[in-house]
Amino acid sequence: MKSYRNLLGHLACLVAYSIFGFNIIVCKDLTSGEYLSPLSIFTLRAVGAGALFWLISFFMPKETVEKKDYLKIFAASVLGFFICQMSFLAGISHITPMDCSILASISPIYTMFIAAVALKEPISLQKVGGVVVSFLGIIYLILSNVSGSGVAQTDAFGIAMIIINSISFSLYLGIFKPLISKYSVFTFMKWIFLYSFLMSFPFSAKELFTANWEAIPAVQLSELAYLIICATFITYTLIPLGQKIIRPTLVSMYSYVQPIIAIVISICIGMDTLTWQKVLAAVMVFGGVIIVSYSKSKVEKG
Repeated sequence: MKSYRNLLGHLACLVAYSIFGFNIIVCKDLTSGEYLSPLSIFTLRAVGAGALFWLISFFMPKETVEKKDYLKIFAASVLGFFICQMSFLAGISHITPMDCSILASISPIYTMFIAAVALKEPISLQKVGGVVVSFLGIIYLILSNVSGSGVAQTDAFGIAMIIINSISFSLYLGIFKPLISKYSVFTFMKWIFLYSFLMSFPFSAKELFTANWEAIPAVQLSELAYLIICATFITYTLIPLGQKIIRPTLVSMYSYVQPIIAIVISICIGMDTLTWQKVLAAVMVFGGVIIVSYSKSKVEKG
């Protein structure tokens, strides 16, 4: 039973981060259309996914949130969605999909240390070694792409925004695991997205009400639907499920799935090419994942 439950947790994280990987390509195109600002896209994402969580919650067993937890949920909303996703949407148009996914993969490093402080999660030398190997692989891949010939360009603003995105989400994973585990996914997320909507709507209302919706191409409307349904509703349902079962460090380690998705799609659409440097870097990155996972299993057995 425990092995089945662990498998469910890993599968939930794998699917969620696979969707996030493809979402990098989708958001890159969506934000480059200049029809809607990142803030307006964020508001639509919050209200769309929030409406789905509230709707489903009416058919779920009634659950009461303790008054003392509303402020904590608000803080979780700020870190895990508002800052996290606003920085992503603001930065994605200033960075290549591959560089974005690689930088996002650093999040397990942040999460490991945050979880060690907040949750007293043990850090073995083997786990540190695995993270270091993966980190060196990421750095090598970034350096090997400095002289690349990708169509898109990466600038300092884009790099800064994606780093903020990774840190804020890592804080969310590391600090709020007890709160997430306390409530059902739908109870927790309906408040997360309500708070996010209330934070962004006053600043985006004018643009949303005056936008020329008829001028937005069907492709970008489809991308917006994917962002709301798949990359928000489905992923933010699956990630809390994974958080309830496996440790924060292992949850964030699945962000390494994103570079695979981004690299494959980038190559398929002619945005980048596969080189031996990238293959070597990938071996280092995922070798580190294996080391960390093996280290965790030994701690659990002990």
